[in-house]
Amino acid sequence: MKIGSSQPKTKEQKQLSRKAEFVTLSLIVAIAALIGLNYSVMKAALEHTTALPLAALRTTVGAPFLLAVVLFRKEKFPRKREQWVAIWWISLSITTVSSLFLVIGVSYLSAGVSAMLVSTMPLFTALIAVTLLKERPGTLGISGVGIGLVGAVVLAVPALGTGNTTLGVCIILISSISWALGAVLNKKQPAALEISPIMLVAMQILMSCICLHLVVAFFGEWEETTWGWGLYWPLLYAGIPSLAVSFVLFATVLRRAPAIQGAAVAYLTPLFGVFFGWVIRGERFGIIEVLGGALVIFGVVAVSFDGRRRL
Repeated sequence: MKIGSSQPKTKEQKQLSRKAEFVTLSLIVAIAALIGLNYSVMKAALEHTTALPLAALRTTVGAPFLLAVVLFRKEKFPRKREQWVAIWWISLSITTVSSLFLVIGVSYLSAGVSAMLVSTMPLFTALIAVTLLKERPGTLGISGVGIGLVGAVVLAVPALGTGNTTLGVCIILISSISWALGAVLNKKQPAALEISPIMLVAMQILMSCICLHLVVAFFGEWEETTWGWGLYWPLLYAGIPSLAVSFVLFATVLRRAPAIQGAAVAYLTPLFGVFFGWVIRGERFGIIEVLGGALVIFGVVAVSFDGRRRL
């Protein structure tokens, strides 16, 4: 036996490993549910404002909330230049570019097609992770990626051909690629791992808040915003549970699992997106959605329980 080679796991180690996998999978489901509901919430908010202001207002609600939490918990603020640089790049890719293009894309597309396109994020994550992190999914993971993508497509089929635009498709794809890059950067940047997940997300949303408000000010779109509780209630959800809480959970998942497994969130999101669309907005939820949802769930479980390997 070679020195330093891995030893067979004991029964207790296997139990701990299964428990950790279950916790990771539970976090993935929770994140997907929070984000899935946000599709219907954003549709409601867009009745009172436009895409750019909505993207900025989400961070305006989410940033102060997380700052209050980190101050209450007495979290340590980043002190090193490398930490701030890492936060900036992650913020730019995930909570600025990806979030901005997602909101814009949803305004051009139906919820089903948006969900299908967002579910391509694990594929982009896999490609970037193989290149930058040298991660290589096993047979189970590869199968899960394929099955999950098929399920996401099946979920979106009823929404195809309903006036969706090529521009909207391109915008959502940019959002998915940007999110995938941010997920990989979260693991690629050692300085980011020195910061607690909640502090990391608080700082990145704060940076995004500043950037997005500058963008809105440049394009001058506040005139089309109607202030009132019709906008305030969706903003509370979009800014806190959907943005602040889900991103903290996502950062936690990335600490516990490979970037490819963390990206499995994008496969469950269409399932919850369609479900909440049916409950809240009266959108259809039939046999096709049930079939697609079953494939999505199977794909996520396969990716989540796949063993990580390095190239």
